[in-house]
Amino acid sequence: MDLNSASTVVLRVLTQATSQDTAVLKPAEEQLKQWETQPGFYSVLLNIFTNHSLDVNVRWLAVLYFKNGIDRYWRRVAPHALSEEEKTTLRAGLITNFNEPVNQIATQISVLIAKVARVDCPRQWPELIPTLVESVKVQDDLQQHRALLTFYHVTKTLSSKRLAADRKLFYDLTSSIYSFACSLWNHHTDTFLQQICAGNEAAAANSLERTLLSLKVLRKLTVHGFVEPHWNAEVMGFLHAVFERLKQFLECSRSIRTENICRDRLEKTIILFTKVLLDFLDQHPFSFTALIQRSLEFSVSYVFTEAGEGIVFEQFIVQCMNLIKMIVKNYAYKPSKNIQDSSPETLEAHKIKTAFFTYPTLMEICRRLVTHYFLLTKEELSMWEEDPESFSVEETGGDSWKYSLRPCTEVLFIDIFHEYNQILTPVLLEMVHSLQGSTNIEDTNAILIKDAVYNAVGLAAYELFDSVDFDQWFKNQLLTELQVSHDRYKPIRRRVIWLIGQWISVKFKSDLRPVLYEAIRNLLQDRDLVFSVHLQSVLFFLNGCSPVDDFEFRTDQFLPYLESMFTLLFQLLQEVTQCDTKMHVLHVLSCVIERVNMQIRPYVGCLVQYLPLLWKQSEEHNMLRCAILTTLIHLVQ
Repeated sequence: MDLNSASTVVLRVLTQATSQDTAVLKPAEEQLKQWETQPGFYSVLLNIFTNHSLDVNVRWLAVLYFKNGIDRYWRRVAPHALSEEEKTTLRAGLITNFNEPVNQIATQISVLIAKVARVDCPRQWPELIPTLVESVKVQDDLQQHRALLTFYHVTKTLSSKRLAADRKLFYDLTSSIYSFACSLWNHHTDTFLQQICAGNEAAAANSLERTLLSLKVLRKLTVHGFVEPHWNAEVMGFLHAVFERLKQFLECSRSIRTENICRDRLEKTIILFTKVLLDFLDQHPFSFTALIQRSLEFSVSYVFTEAGEGIVFEQFIVQCMNLIKMIVKNYAYKPSKNIQDSSPETLEAHKIKTAFFTYPTLMEICRRLVTHYFLLTKEELSMWEEDPESFSVEETGGDSWKYSLRPCTEVLFIDIFHEYNQILTPVLLEMVHSLQGSTNIEDTNAILIKDAVYNAVGLAAYELFDSVDFDQWFKNQLLTELQVSHDRYKPIRRRVIWLIGQWISVKFKSDLRPVLYEAIRNLLQDRDLVFSVHLQSVLFFLNGCSPVDDFEFRTDQFLPYLESMFTLLFQLLQEVTQCDTKMHVLHVLSCVIERVNMQIRPYVGCLVQYLPLLWKQSEEHNMLRCAILTTLIHLVQ
């Protein structure tokens, strides 16, 4: 493909390919597809997307076609592979200058350079890294940023290669550029802090972007660029510096009160600092030993004391909790039962953990988790009031523990309680005893505290097996609380039925089940509680589907409630609108049918008639259709 004559033709077809008219668009796409394997086509595309005078949409499309071509035709063994001569020309053209003015196109160019680097760097492209290192030193803001953006994408891509030979190459690369990467990050970080202190937010925003990119580079180099990073003084120096920088950036967040771009970027940078620590702990637990004490002190201080008030934000709290959790739970830090079988590194890490988690520290963490982080927020209560079904679906099927505050706090509580149950059991029991008896319905805070404490007892059910007489507690207090009908007591009724669901597979006498069936039947008529799906969890256990081997379901106990329970559940199935809720209800109905067997016959006519309609309505929900089929199987059997 002759470049001079082809450029005009390709440019015209690319312009047509950006058209909204399908009559123009389709032929253009076909023509471009035919050119994909033509020699010289990618050289033409390079000339087009680096020509800043052309239409942005055309240049964008040229970059995308170039990037897709790398995936398909860059490797030597690929069908219609590009010639070595053309690849040499393209590599040189890609790093001639870093002055792309459009952010989206600049990102795509950085990504495609990284794709080429994955295949060719450093053997066929030894000049790439030196060129990038020199380019990030220039004074021009635009060129510096684009080069740094490319530097990050190249580092990210090379760090992800897993073959031994590739790992060795990345280790060599890291050792050659790590000092430079550290000094680059320190320079941009210091510049940002100086500008923000001077009140120059516009300049600070630019410096912060460079701080973020240089930190991203360092994260990849630090985590993936060393076999035993604890022997490298620069690596450990950088990681210790992370804590100091974190404090500085958190203090900066105080001064930036308004929700602007700079604050958004600042929070992203703060989160990235925590990701450096989390990734390093995950990949190099023994190298992290020297950081355990400082990580715990930092995280506990900001999350569980007054030091974090007015500074911390939700995602930062989540990251700190994840850091604590990973240290507490890390198998590398747990000695063997036979101490002689444990490595010195494990014993040292365990010693540091034990020295930190004293009784006062654990007690404060436990109390703060329960009485602060477990509390239902005003937003959650409002959502429950406005849309109970959506609230329940979001609460039970929301984000994973890593990213959402509520599940994160609960998982941290479970892990710490499991690890230190002998210390924390009396603390939790004392909280329970302080809440004995009814709670003043006018005292909203007291109700929320009780909800939180009951949540903790449910989460720690297996650990509390020998410490709580749940049957007596159920008879003397919990059953009474289920019968309080005032609307303000709704959170407690909801939590109590969930609590029973947690304990029923741990410790619950068979003789008490009829009393509980009666309570559940009454509560099934309270739709706000039913939507929390905890009632269905209880029914799931009560109907013999518990994973506990010695659980025995007695049909004779359940039969007096069968008709009313089945009717209420069927009504609920018809009323709910969300797929997840319908699946839960269907699952409970299936359990009931399976357990009572032939005795379900008088009551299933309405369900048999409804399921075909539900099947039609669930055309786009395969999991719901699976639940329908499961219910039908039980009906037929």
